[in-house]
Amino acid sequence: MQERALRTRRAVTTAAAREFDRHGYAGTSLTRIASSAGISVGALTFHYANKRELADAVRRKAHADTVPAVGRAAAREADPVEAVVRLTLTLAELLEQEVAVRAAARLSREQPGPLDWTSAWTPTLRECLPDHPGETAGAGPDPAALASLATYLVTGVEAEIRRRIIHQEESAEQARVQLARIWTVVLQGLSPSA
Repeated sequence: MQERALRTRRAVTTAAAREFDRHGYAGTSLTRIASSAGISVGALTFHYANKRELADAVRRKAHADTVPAVGRAAAREADPVEAVVRLTLTLAELLEQEVAVRAAARLSREQPGPLDWTSAWTPTLRECLPDHPGETAGAGPDPAALASLATYLVTGVEAEIRRRIIHQEESAEQARVQLARIWTVVLQGLSPSA
């Protein structure tokens, strides 16, 4: 593919991510995406035949951003709980900074499918955890409960970021920082010495 065509596809994918992030799948039209990308609908449909193809391109971009980031985050920690914490903090940062990731998270709720955004990080989350409670030193928390907690926290981070976007609010504290504070409270309760 020519460099110009690649640039156009990237611009269209970025514009689609912005529109899906703001308006969701149902509220986004090809006309709106083309306008946001600064091209005609004809030029857009030369690259992507329909809205579904654009949504899939946004999901692929989010996967490409998410999979290596969570892999790096989880690889740094030997302790399963610390690995899960780092993974969720990385996801919070991605949700806050990457429009394609936010759009993919929203699309996963509105249009579930094989490219669901959670499939970019839940396998790594599961790999961080032992198969059975008590398999790690100190008989840590139940792996299934910890995985559920992590999923709920990431969902909450996404909801809070979405609320800020909708209300055009600036937060004095980043989502990653807020989540780190929440984890501090949670870990005090999870500690064997507590």
